[in-house]
Amino acid sequence: MSTLNVYNVNETKSIIISKSEGKSKSKSEIKRKAISIDKLSVHYGETSALADVCFDVEDKEYLGIIGPNGGGKTTLLKSILGLVPMSSGTIDIYGKRPGKTGALIGYVPQISVFDKKFPITVQEVVLTGRLKSELSLFHKYSNEDRKRVNEILNSIGIYKLRNRQISALSGGEFQKMLIARALAVRPKLLLLDEPTASVDVGAREQIFSLLDELNENMTIILVTHDLMAVSSHIKTLACLNGRLVYHGRAELDENIVKELYGCPVDLIAHGVPHRVLREH
Repeated sequence: MSTLNVYNVNETKSIIISKSEGKSKSKSEIKRKAISIDKLSVHYGETSALADVCFDVEDKEYLGIIGPNGGGKTTLLKSILGLVPMSSGTIDIYGKRPGKTGALIGYVPQISVFDKKFPITVQEVVLTGRLKSELSLFHKYSNEDRKRVNEILNSIGIYKLRNRQISALSGGEFQKMLIARALAVRPKLLLLDEPTASVDVGAREQIFSLLDELNENMTIILVTHDLMAVSSHIKTLACLNGRLVYHGRAELDENIVKELYGCPVDLIAHGVPHRVLREH
């Protein structure tokens, strides 16, 4: 059995060929798709954010999304979530449309969108992940909600911080809290937008180790500027700069990087070991 990957800028397809019989794989042999994106375009007014993006994400894949600022990475996540309207194209998430996925998706937004001075505890933040769309004015969390949240806090290693105000958290502790909140609904797909952007090296490694463990049971899509993560943790890669420049194994060559960032490799590598790049 061999696989021929056919790729262009806007589309990635996998053609399965049997050396022995010349037949396609059976349905049971083909991995289930978590996400299928076809000809996705998004505009903000007259400005194009994404143009004709096409790729698939398999169930339990660990996909990293990289690209320059303004390249459409966050827009892609928000499109999957149904938070921004699509100008054209389709997105399928485990057979459902964006905005109709219920508890299938857990989302960790950029840390900068939160007011760290807001008077709320870690446990209270994570409990908000259990809220449903039909929230009532006098909502009360159930015993099951609290049990689930305590289980998550314990599994992530921040149970002892449950009564701490979020203003007293370090960058790494804050990110772990946001990940815990996203896990509160037991999602099949976890989306993270630059989860290591405001943490130190030690916390960074803890977060990526946690994501490695979570990936055993769920699909992960991670937006990052951390090329070290590309080389040591992420399995597959999508490179965005308003369009899909590359989608495939988590390795790059100089031509792809130059097309993506518009600058020489040494200006964007920042000391990352050369194994990030494919041999050339």
